[in-house]
Amino acid sequence: MYAKRLLSCIAAALLAAPALVSAQQTIYKWVDKDGKTVFSDSPPPKDATSTSQRTVNSGAPAVSNLPYATQMAMERNPVTFYTANDCGSFCDRGRTLLSQRGIPYSERNATTDPGAGAALEKAAGSLIVPVLIIGANTIKGFDESQWQSALDGAGYPRTALPNQVNPRATPPAPPKPAPKPAEPEAAPAEPAPEPK
Repeated sequence: MYAKRLLSCIAAALLAAPALVSAQQTIYKWVDKDGKTVFSDSPPPKDATSTSQRTVNSGAPAVSNLPYATQMAMERNPVTFYTANDCGSFCDRGRTLLSQRGIPYSERNATTDPGAGAALEKAAGSLIVPVLIIGANTIKGFDESQWQSALDGAGYPRTALPNQVNPRATPPAPPKPAPKPAEPEAAPAEPAPEPK
């Protein structure tokens, strides 16, 4: 009886698997030669104009490649790492520690992002970096043992899984280009003499 029930559960799971795989579908939109807008799951013909495509999710939950413990820790205690352009080796060591542990984090640069600077000052009371925020816990400066202890307390695993993708949740904002120097104003041209 038990074996029969187990086999029926396995069969049901195998039948449901293709439905989960096909939960995402690409929809194509184009204008045909008669000027009609067409929506289809097959790619548009070569003579179509105004083509676009969109991937639609059926609502099935996305499967994450992160360990379950990391997913739960992320939900309860998200990690934000505040840096600046002149942070140097302390920020590099912080990034390395987070990457080695496989911790997804959001990196915010207080130099290039005014919103990040304001958030950092509110959370830490100053603009001195690096600052690591784990849930409601704010850690100023880089102290490896303090960071490790806080991450352990938040439930994050000690090491990343083999072949785990880079866990950074959001890449740092690219530095803003330096403003161009103002060009000197040209002297107004003298009006041409009127013909007599």
